[in-house]
Amino acid sequence: MNRIDVACPAKINLTLAVTGKRSDGYHDILSLAAPLRFGDTLTLQRVPAAGISLESRGEPVPTGDGNLAFRAARAFLNRYPVDGGISIGLNKRIPSGAGLGGGSSDAAGTLAGLNELFGYPADPEEIHRLALQLGSDCPLFLQRRPVILRGRGGEIEPLSPAEADRLRGRKILLFKPFFGVPTAWAYRHLATGGATSPATEAEDRIDAWRAGALPLERLLHNDFEPVVARKYPAVALVLATLRERFGMPALLTGSGSAGFALPPEGADLSAPTAYLREAYGEDAFIVESRIA
Repeated sequence: MNRIDVACPAKINLTLAVTGKRSDGYHDILSLAAPLRFGDTLTLQRVPAAGISLESRGEPVPTGDGNLAFRAARAFLNRYPVDGGISIGLNKRIPSGAGLGGGSSDAAGTLAGLNELFGYPADPEEIHRLALQLGSDCPLFLQRRPVILRGRGGEIEPLSPAEADRLRGRKILLFKPFFGVPTAWAYRHLATGGATSPATEAEDRIDAWRAGALPLERLLHNDFEPVVARKYPAVALVLATLRERFGMPALLTGSGSAGFALPPEGADLSAPTAYLREAYGEDAFIVESRIA
């Protein structure tokens, strides 16, 4: 095999609680995260010349060391040297600074794809370790299914098949304004002026959803939403309007700036889409997708 195509899904956080700061400087989180059918696509190809090259089309991203897929390829080749090099083609659809995990998904897809391309020299635990070294969000994208995240995000508990089936195929309306929110900024302001969640309370809410005692719409929660809303009031206004005028549960994902809504199956989304274009501009990122 000399070439492989890899789908790199976006993700949403159906609940995201920051439960405390760790001794290593990171934060502990508890999150129910789910991959979407919408995402990026990678083409990984073996080439005779040593080294790594990356070409991207679509959303603008770095093509060198500032790109997580590039760094993932370098980390893999440093651990498992091969003859020749790697060419990476990236069809970038997931916007940056959105909280949709685009860069992390590309990194995880690169690691998994290269492992397959070269005959699986790494076991799943080693791929997980490499992914976690690249970023706290990266390991979740190795799962390709809804998961519960704890710790820095690298402690992953897959849902049971029955629990995952309750989410799979759920319709999602994604949207993002023209600006992004840096994750480091969001965590810094959460620590200085935001409210975090008690771990036991966050665990109880997820347990209630898993047991069928709490509907998904009432599970939706994100500790970053009030932090982002204070600096970007438009985000709070859009989420409130989708909830109140259009009757759709809506939430910030990750540390933003993207959000998502849960429209009823078969709902006509022309009116909320028109509203989002009015609020965020004609060039706003708006995509209909489903949980994978």
